[in-house]
Amino acid sequence: MSADDDLFAGLDLDPADLARLQDRLADRATSADLVDVAWREVDSPFGSLLVAATRRGVVKIAFEREGHDAVLVDLATRVGSRVLRAPARLDDVTRQLDDYLAGRRHTVEVPIDLRLASGFRREVVAALSTIAWGHTSSYGELARAVGHPRAARAVGTACAQNPLPLVLPCHRVVRSDGTPGQYAGGVAVKRWLLAHEAAA
Repeated sequence: MSADDDLFAGLDLDPADLARLQDRLADRATSADLVDVAWREVDSPFGSLLVAATRRGVVKIAFEREGHDAVLVDLATRVGSRVLRAPARLDDVTRQLDDYLAGRRHTVEVPIDLRLASGFRREVVAALSTIAWGHTSSYGELARAVGHPRAARAVGTACAQNPLPLVLPCHRVVRSDGTPGQYAGGVAVKRWLLAHEAAA
């Protein structure tokens, strides 16, 4: 029997009670400023999304195919080791993502933390918010927009490494021939997002 088993021996905790206890722990840890990164999982039409935030704002959105455990380890290494599942702290971005994916809103407007992007990559991902819902830009056009007209390939790399897809809409950047190009969530997800915006 483990120490945790001893601690809860004799308690009849159903999953809902356990979830409430975990939420209370997360709230107290957050209030006491003991959390570097708060995270939760969010259902989407294309699988589970991991959404993570620091005190500054949303720092990472990851697709299921990226491996949520690996993403959490990376966040612990690059942002701070105190990483805690704290769903309530991410209620606002979760609601906005749900509304965006349902077509009820065209942007996700939340505080963001861009510490996972630096230099040229940061310039590129920051510029993604200028591409409006239902519109696209080519990698070359975005390269010109950020003042590096010969850097279309580097723009593609920056988009692929965008830490905040959906919030900073890198799915709206396509190849010059109109084909989707690569995407962290997979080409099928990129096609879905583009069709979703075109249909609304």
